[in-house]
Amino acid sequence: MSFRLTPGQLAFMETFGYLSFPGLLKDRLQAIEQAFEEIMAVKGGPDHQGLKRLAVAPFLNHHPYLCSLLDDEHIAGIAESLMGPDYQYWNSDGNYYVGDTPWHSDTSWPEPIRFYKMGIYLDPLRADTGALRIIPGSHRFGEGFAESVHAQLTTNKESWGGLKGSEVPALALETEPGDLVMFNHSTKHSAWGGSEKRRMFTIVFTPKHTGADADHFKEIVRSHRYTTREVFGIPGGPLLAMASPERLRHLSQLLEHVPAA
Repeated sequence: MSFRLTPGQLAFMETFGYLSFPGLLKDRLQAIEQAFEEIMAVKGGPDHQGLKRLAVAPFLNHHPYLCSLLDDEHIAGIAESLMGPDYQYWNSDGNYYVGDTPWHSDTSWPEPIRFYKMGIYLDPLRADTGALRIIPGSHRFGEGFAESVHAQLTTNKESWGGLKGSEVPALALETEPGDLVMFNHSTKHSAWGGSEKRRMFTIVFTPKHTGADADHFKEIVRSHRYTTREVFGIPGGPLLAMASPERLRHLSQLLEHVPAA
């Protein structure tokens, strides 16, 4: 595999909790967008009017082209660089986001096991129109800055003197269609001023777990109450039916832990 993160990028992720890849999937954008809309039309209904967020999860397993993104040298190279050659695919979702998304992490605190989320953007987004905002370094639980941010955003209703969520000092990762952003699940993030139908597709990865971490991953998988049919679309679903031995290696812990149905 030729695509790898540099030592500088790895250090940046460890320190700040995110990486941005402008235009990384631009050459695949048209096919991604078509597949996205096909799934949303079936799973979400064509009459979605932007009255609330519409999310479909699992997502990529519904379309052979989106499943093929797991084999993309850029996506696989990023995942392997961060988590090693046996990294595992965990989940995906497709979204029509509506309005604001308050500050949060995508995992419990402190983080029991590590997850990384890739966000693939299908619309131009700016700071005041729903772009992802992150607080760099806020993923480093156990350290003073991150713990203070977490406490203020989750337990103190008068955070920083009543500062509005949109006023919290943060970095807005403004994006164009085809951009990819990856962040640690613990990194505090939000979005403000978004339209009624901004589109984002995500893929979540985690390292291959052993021992107590494997038990915890199993608990997380089982807590979502997915079945093999929902995750893999079996019989004959493209996630497995079209899988190479390499892809299957990165699905092994899901195959082990998702209950049959």
